[in-house]
Amino acid sequence: MQLLLVLNPKPYDGSDVMWNALRLLGQALKEGMAVKVFLLNDGVELAQRGLERGAEYDLQGMLAEALARGAEVKACGTCLSRRGISREELLPQVPVAVLPDLTAWIAAADKVLTF
Repeated sequence: MQLLLVLNPKPYDGSDVMWNALRLLGQALKEGMAVKVFLLNDGVELAQRGLERGAEYDLQGMLAEALARGAEVKACGTCLSRRGISREELLPQVPVAVLPDLTAWIAAADKVLTF
């Protein structure tokens, strides 16, 4: 099963949305699914180096663990530009992508979930 997660919220926006998305990502990998993650809108901040850890959980640590377990992650280039985040500020394992990359991932996925 190929799962695509599209993550939109700010990493630490006062809700548990990003945390739950990353928990699902970890569980899907544990169950042997091939998982891709597209960071969109404020979600691109998750891949920004130096992201401060939250009081309760380390979202970027969860992302790093997923990358180490085989998840593929890309960040929207337009969304990065709109937030003034350069490529050099991203985690090295997260390439910049464009909407044709997202549409190709959608076409190849068995399931697409957005958060």
